[in-house]
This record gives sequence, structure tokens and C-alpha cells, in this order.
Amino acid sequence: MRLTLIQTRLHWEDPTANRAMLEETIFGLPAPTDLIVLPEMFTTGFTMNAEVLAEPMNLTTFRWLKQMAAQTGAVVTGSYIVKEQGRYYNRLVWMQPDGAFDTYDKRHRFRMAGEDRTYAAGEKLLVKTWKGWNICPLICYDLRFPVWSRNRPAEARPFAYDLLLYVANWPAARRTAWNTLLQARAIENLSFVAGVNRVGEDGNGHPYAGESALIDPKGEVLFRQADIEGAFQLTISRDELTAFRERFPANLDSDRFQIL
Repeated sequence: MRLTLIQTRLHWEDPTANRAMLEETIFGLPAPTDLIVLPEMFTTGFTMNAEVLAEPMNLTTFRWLKQMAAQTGAVVTGSYIVKEQGRYYNRLVWMQPDGAFDTYDKRHRFRMAGEDRTYAAGEKLLVKTWKGWNICPLICYDLRFPVWSRNRPAEARPFAYDLLLYVANWPAARRTAWNTLLQARAIENLSFVAGVNRVGEDGNGHPYAGESALIDPKGEVLFRQADIEGAFQLTISRDELTAFRERFPANLDSDRFQIL
């Protein structure tokens, strides 16, 4: 699986400028890719100004994602602000090249910024199959809550997913937590984990350090980049994942539980 992690500054509350900037980055990729991952709230930065900035589904940003996926032949995913039935969501859209799509609404909203008072919570986990990989995309603060992302058996297979994704606007002040928890999620779930974070400073004066990363199922850091902008192209191996799971089947001793 060929991944492209786009770590970038974001123009504060300016969807037009952000789509144009990301489009230039995507079309400038030096090599083909299977999956392009954008940061959380990639059209605006992490804002609570949902009433002004929210879009209905199937309008500008949705159509832009559809165009990017079709023209690159890759899945393109990231979250932006969506209004649906009178409620606002921090919604990730998973857009395939053929126009098929799915969505994930952020489950854990960052109350310290008032996100819980602005956006409705998601109610279901999303796992998508692409290029033979089962992939679970999540959003930023979800990273702190391991029960929600636990890699349990699904549909007669021993693991629900093979790759766990986090798209984020994770401030530099908490970079240690970001780095530590990405590794923890990989280890406990016997899965590759990729985290995509932004850089620069937002409209509230909060700096972001990036630290976008790719972690293998053993918890080893395959890639990590702080501070600079870039479209980082990486490859993960199905054979490596399968071999490790066979050598170290810790999943067979995991606890069973239900999320209420």
C-alpha cells in the first residue's frame, strides 16, 4: 500500500485557499499513490465557527474530493465541517476514485476547545477495504480513547483492520502525547498506524508541530517528521504485517467487551 501523508499549514477559515493549496500539492506528487491523507478540518483549521463555515454534503468540498480522487486514482480522505439536518459535524469523508464514498463523524470531541458544544458526536466506527487492506480512519482526539479503536474480530476475520489512520490538528504543546499514543495504538492493535497532523499557527495563536508519523505493528517508528510542510510518500507491506501477527498472536488473549 502506497500512502501519501500531507502535512501542511492551513489558511485560517479560508476553504477556497486551502483547497487550492492542497490541489497544487496533490497534483505535484512525484509518484503514484493509493491513499492520500489530509489533516483534520483541512478546509478551515480547527475552528468552532461552524455556523459560518459548515457545508452541506455533496457541495464544494465534497465535489473537490471527488475530483481529486478521480484524477489521482487514489482514495483521498480528511475531515471538514459539515451541516446535516440542522447539526454540525467534524466529518471525515473517504472518497474513492470511482466516486464511491463513506463518512466518519468524530466520536470524541475536544471539550477543552468547546468542540462538544459545537459539533454532534459520531455514533459508528468506519472500516473501509482498499487495495486489499482494511483501514479504519479516526480523527484527532479519538487517539486518546483506546476502547473505541480496539481492533476486534469482524466478519469472520481475526482483525477488523490492518491500518489505523488519525487525521489531526494536534497542538505542539501536547506533541509527547501524540507521539506516545500513536505507538501505543499500533502495539495494542497489531496494526500499522499513520497519523497526519498540521504545522504552523492557527487563528487562535496555537502552534502545531506536525510530527506526522507511520508506526509498524511492533511500535517501531518507520517515519516521523516535525515542523516542516511536505507530502510524504511511504509504503507499507502486507507480508510484514501478516508475518508479525502470526509470530505474535496477542489478539488471541484480548478481552471481550461491548461499547454502550
